[in-house]
Amino acid sequence: MTRLRKLAKAAFSAGIMVGATVTSANAEWQAIDKVETYPVRGSTGAELYASIGENGPKLGIARTIAHTSFRLTWKRDYQTRGTDCVLASAVPTLVITTVLPKPAVPLSGPLQQSWQTFIDGVTAHERVHGDHIKAMVKEIEKATIGLAEPNDPQCRKIREKMQPVLGEISRAERQKQREFDQVEFANGGNVQRLILALVNGP
Repeated sequence: MTRLRKLAKAAFSAGIMVGATVTSANAEWQAIDKVETYPVRGSTGAELYASIGENGPKLGIARTIAHTSFRLTWKRDYQTRGTDCVLASAVPTLVITTVLPKPAVPLSGPLQQSWQTFIDGVTAHERVHGDHIKAMVKEIEKATIGLAEPNDPQCRKIREKMQPVLGEISRAERQKQREFDQVEFANGGNVQRLILALVNGP
């Protein structure tokens, strides 16, 4: 159980790489969701989970079951109005990449059913991380579009003014991700139940 617990605590994370596409300042953008997989092998749930521990994506020195990361870039339109500078629009491009385990060979029977329950739960967990990232981008839009800085005809001071705003929104997003994982990984939490059901299954 100690090894399972250690791997479980490192199992899910929301990284810092994402994606979305917007056509105009006021258009509803859509994130680009990508899924990548890594192979796992085993003839039992316990063997599959052990393979996850050996082959899962690395975050620092720990391996994870799954990982959601994002890449976020912006096309911002700064406009000079008199001597003031205004951020007239900001169009995000957000790409969210989720890495999930996938059996290297097809499973069958009860093991396939057990695996499907596990991977469906993992995917749902990672989807919440992605939703948090999308919410962060919307918060950035809300906090920055229309922002104005007086006496800034070169639109330099406004960029400096935005940095602490962006930093605070980013910190809030990371905290939300941590709090979500704390609930999921708690004793009796969703992640622990998923892992134990797989390991103790067929």
